[in-house]
Amino acid sequence: MVRGSDLLREQLAGDMLIGNTVTCPGFYGPQGRRLRLDLRQPDYMARLQGFRHQSPEGDFRLSNFEMETAGYYALGQLLGHEVLSLNAIVANRATGEFAKNAGDIMDRMIARTLALV
Repeated sequence: MVRGSDLLREQLAGDMLIGNTVTCPGFYGPQGRRLRLDLRQPDYMARLQGFRHQSPEGDFRLSNFEMETAGYYALGQLLGHEVLSLNAIVANRATGEFAKNAGDIMDRMIARTLALV
């Protein structure tokens, strides 16, 4: 497990939902997508979505699935950088909902972030 920068989270998160990202390297099978082969663990994404852990800090759950964040965080830590991942959710595979205006959502997140730095 690799953690993002607490300093950047305090500076940038504001009223954003703070969650935990699972890095699933690979676009198809590791993220529950099928192309031509069946999935080795067809219920893997559902198991990740249902994961909960009670800790002294509160309820730990997984809120985002993508391909890069853990690598960015690890490399940032190795190089002594503050690193944080901000995500605009444009596809909710759990509910099958997809944003019709993904570009607008990304533009708003970028503009909001740049206004804070």
